Amino acid sequence: MSAGQVVFVDDEAEIRHANVQSLELAGFEVTALDSARAALATVDRDFPGAVVTDIRMPETDGLALFGRLRELDPDLPVILITGHGDIAMAVGAMRDGAYDFLAKPYPAERLVDSVRRAVEKRRLVIENRRLTAQLEAADDLAFLGDTPEMERLRDAVRNVADADVDVLVLGETGSGKEVVAEALHRWSRRRSKPLVALNCGALPESVIESELFGHEAGAFTGAQKRRIGRIEHADGGTLFLDEVESMPAALQVKLLRVLEERAVEPLGTNERRPLDLRVVAATKTDLAAASQEGKFRADLYYRLNVVTLRIPPLRERRADIPLLFAHFLARAAERFRRDPPPLGDAVRRHLLDHDWPGNVRELAHFADRVALGLGGIDAPAPPETPASLPERVERYEAALLREALATHNGDVRATTEALGLPRKTFYDKLARHGIDPNEYRAEPIGKRAG
Repeated sequence: MSAGQVVFVDDEAEIRHANVQSLELAGFEVTALDSARAALATVDRDFPGAVVTDIRMPETDGLALFGRLRELDPDLPVILITGHGDIAMAVGAMRDGAYDFLAKPYPAERLVDSVRRAVEKRRLVIENRRLTAQLEAADDLAFLGDTPEMERLRDAVRNVADADVDVLVLGETGSGKEVVAEALHRWSRRRSKPLVALNCGALPESVIESELFGHEAGAFTGAQKRRIGRIEHADGGTLFLDEVESMPAALQVKLLRVLEERAVEPLGTNERRPLDLRVVAATKTDLAAASQEGKFRADLYYRLNVVTLRIPPLRERRADIPLLFAHFLARAAERFRRDPPPLGDAVRRHLLDHDWPGNVRELAHFADRVALGLGGIDAPAPPETPASLPERVERYEAALLREALATHNGDVRATTEALGLPRKTFYDKLARHGIDPNEYRAEPIGKRAG
C-alpha cells in the first residue's frame, strides 16, 4: 500500500533522482518536477499529499512557490530544502506556515521522516474536509458515516423526527443513542422547547420517582419545597429516558400511565397535570426478550415500541472507522494544542482488527490517547490467535448479509435476489449468524402503535 503522494520540485536532475529514489523506497508515490510552474500546474486544493521544494530555483523560487501554494490551500504541507545561507529565510517561511525545512546536506532518513509526518497530517485534513462536507450534506446530524447502515439510520431519523410518536432507540453502549435522541428533538416541531434527559440506570431507586414525577412540599421526609419532575419539565418538548431497561418495576407502571394518559401526578397530590410531550427511550438490551422473561413490563414495551430505531455497532460498519477516527483525532489534536501524530502500524492494526465493544465512544477515547502520544493502546495485550480461514469466511459472509439487508431495507425477496440465494438457504444463514432481518426493515410510522 502506498505511503502517500509527494510532489518533489528541484531544477537539478541529479538531486531530483536521488531524493525521488529515497522516497520511493519508503513507499511514497512521487511526482518529480523541475520548476515551480510545473508544480502549480500539478497541485490543486484537493491534492492529498505533501510538496517538497528547493528554495534556490530559476524564474520562480521555492519561497514564491510556497506563497502561491499557501494561497491555494493554507493547509497544504510544504517542506523547503535550503542551503546554509537560506536557513533564516526558511525559518521565516515556517512562521508563515511552511511545514518543515531541510538544510543541505541531509540524510535520506530525515527527508523520509519529515515527508511521512506531512503526508499523515494532510491525510487528516482531507478526511476532516470530507467529514465537514458530509455533515453539511447530512443536515448537520451529528452521527457520522457513509455506509448503507448509517445512511439508512439518518433517513429514518429524518422521517420520524417531526412525527408526533414515541420512539425506542436500540443500541449498544457508546453507539450514540443520546445523539439520535438529540437529532430527533432538534428536527421536530418541539425543538424550541426543552429536551429533558434522565439516565434511569444512574439514579438510586429511592430518588428516581421524585426525579421523574416531582413532589409537593411535605410529600415525604425531607421534601421541604415543591419540585417539578423531569416529566413535567419536558412539557411541550421531549423526554429522553436512557437505559430505560433499568427502571424499577413499580415506576414502569406509573410511566405507562403517563404515556397512555399524557398526564402526570406528582408525589403528595392527587392533581393530574396534562402534558404535551414526546418520549424517546433508549436501551442497550432486547426489551422484547426482557418482557418475555418478566424483566420488563410487556405493556410498557409495546407502548414505547411505536417506532424503533436501531443504531448499528461499529463492527457492523467498519468502513466508517477511518472517517470517524480522523474526525476524533483532529478534534483531540486541536483540543490538546498539538499536531496530529503520524499513525504507527500498531494503531492502524488496532483500528482494523479491534471489535470496538465500546463503539463510537471507545473510538473517540482511543483518538484522544493517540493525540497525546500514548500510542492509543493502554497496555500490551496478549497475542491473539489469528482467526482461521473458516472463521474469516464466516465473518465476511455475515458482513455481506447485513450490508445487503441494509441496502434493501430488510426486504427478504430483494435481498435474496441480489445475493442469488434460495430463500431457505438465506434464512439458514441468518439463523447461523444471529441476524434478524426485521432490524433492517423501514416500517411505516405508527404501523406498530399500541
